[in-house]
Amino acid sequence: MKILGIEPSCDDTSVALDDSERGVAESLVSSQVDLHDHFGGVVPELASRAHLVNLLPLVDYLLERQELRLKDLDGVAVTAGPGLIGALLVGLSTGKALCAAADLPLVGVHHIEGHILANALTADMVLPAVVLVVSGGHTEVVYMPEVGKYELMGGTLDDAAGEAFDKTAKLLGLPYPGGPHIDRMAEKGTPGRFSFPRPLQKDPRIVFSFSGLKTAVRVVVDDLPRPLDEQTVADVSYEVQEAIVDSLCDRLLRAARRKHVAAVYLAGGVAANGRLRSRVAEEAAARNLHFTPPERVYCTDNAAMIAYAGWCHFAAGRRDTLDLDSFPRKPLSSWR
Repeated sequence: MKILGIEPSCDDTSVALDDSERGVAESLVSSQVDLHDHFGGVVPELASRAHLVNLLPLVDYLLERQELRLKDLDGVAVTAGPGLIGALLVGLSTGKALCAAADLPLVGVHHIEGHILANALTADMVLPAVVLVVSGGHTEVVYMPEVGKYELMGGTLDDAAGEAFDKTAKLLGLPYPGGPHIDRMAEKGTPGRFSFPRPLQKDPRIVFSFSGLKTAVRVVVDDLPRPLDEQTVADVSYEVQEAIVDSLCDRLLRAARRKHVAAVYLAGGVAANGRLRSRVAEEAAARNLHFTPPERVYCTDNAAMIAYAGWCHFAAGRRDTLDLDSFPRKPLSSWR
């Protein structure tokens, strides 16, 4: 079964082919980092216009590389949401048009399910599991007894962890996107020079809060002499990263204890963070929990995860009609 995946929910245009015989045959991404770098963040209207320009040529290029025609496909999977509504509409409209032109079935995929199932692209998932979904727009813990069944155990009360990384990077004068630069600078940091809060540590709920941490970082950074030297940037990066990772690991492991699961997983762009991956690996091993981090190439937004999720939907007999709507926000829910 050959499934075309389309993922344009934010600032990357991506298409992929999932072949049931070969897994992910190919995944292509057209990055918009240079387009948005000048603004220090994603400009939704610019992102939508770039998707309009890039998406169909990317589909054509993928099919050409795979020596396929549109009618050789068995279905199209496209991100229905959540995300930037203009970007989502470009992707969904394109997916519908391709399906109408070649009489192909369509399935809409929830963006968070795609990130979760990215863990299955290179290794079989051990279930039941709890998954920490952590990115620039999402920080939540999902219980997953099987593919297609999901329970949201909790999430952030204000800002996402990825946003805290990016805002810290901006305060420190690091390039956009900031998360990878914080990760890199933290490796050179000296522990103990700064101290930042770990909010809600005593709260029994599976919840996160990063707005107070962002404020604390701003207060500290604003009081530092200018220009900031490299060691100071490294030291702040180190302590901010430790504070965020402590909060994330604490809630993930708390959720694992409550559900008595066999495994824990990471998903989303922040799942590529080296410190988070190593801490979860250490904590999981100490508790005899299975943990295999997703490959970094599949942590950020990509169509491979959407194509595979779509393959799971089609394999289970699920389809959507061409009146499927996109949505900027909606919790992940079970479909099986």
